[in-house]
Amino acid sequence: MELTHIKYFLEVARTEHVTQSAKNLCIVQPALTHAIHKLEDELGVKLFKSSGRNIKLTEAGDYFYKKVKPLYEDIEALPARLRAKSDKQAITVSLKVLAASSFVTNAVIQYKKDAPALRFYLVQKEESSLYDISIQTFANYRPQENPDEEVFVCSENIYLAVPNTAEYKKRDSISLHELGDTNFIGLYGSKQLHTICEDYCNRIGFQAHLIFESDNALMVKDAIAGGLGVGFWPEFSWGKVDNRRIKLLKITDIEFKRDIVVTLLRGKQDNSHIEGFYKFLVNQLKRSAGRKKEQQ
Repeated sequence: MELTHIKYFLEVARTEHVTQSAKNLCIVQPALTHAIHKLEDELGVKLFKSSGRNIKLTEAGDYFYKKVKPLYEDIEALPARLRAKSDKQAITVSLKVLAASSFVTNAVIQYKKDAPALRFYLVQKEESSLYDISIQTFANYRPQENPDEEVFVCSENIYLAVPNTAEYKKRDSISLHELGDTNFIGLYGSKQLHTICEDYCNRIGFQAHLIFESDNALMVKDAIAGGLGVGFWPEFSWGKVDNRRIKLLKITDIEFKRDIVVTLLRGKQDNSHIEGFYKFLVNQLKRSAGRKKEQQ
């Protein structure tokens, strides 16, 4: 079946008049009649029957009309939908966020103030390969040469966050072996950071007594500030810490740190909007890391 013949059929079914349909379609009547007969021959059924000066759908024609009309409308709309999809992809930045999620979210919010038409799609699955920019973390990142990637690496210390109480008020550093059975609180979902901290603890023969995890960073802060436990805390990527309630102590047993790795993939032909956000995110990380160094 040709799409043109289906188009002609739908128009005749709508008007129930061959002459009028031919005028609407801007073709001559014999050509329209020939197309309808050819369609009937292909289907092996009669689609129309005479009804006075007009024509009506047969039972088979009515069934065919109800089935083919929505399909034809979908096909007609397909080019516009493809263009819309292409336009949407052209202004969408796909982010694979496996580290510093609060930091990245705040960066997205800030960036959208100047680029409101830009859409962001975030995924937090390690196995996903469908992204423009990935944010991951490693204990010690080893760069790999890839001409299709641009990589920025930013290191940050991992401190022990403790309540700002008399027990810790005069402390600037601590050995994990001093903590004994002290309760630990973690941020649920930070799988890569959890693995890094666990590896460091294993190296020095320490096992953290984890009693509580939350997927809300603010809740973790409040739990630590309230004296429910202590927790590992990256120095800047999880946001500011209220020094009146929480202290960050340097861990002396081993160098607790991580590398935040931001990777830009150059897979799309027009990469300008993706590169724009990548540069913005990198600059935000540089500024945050720089402020921490100045404070120290």
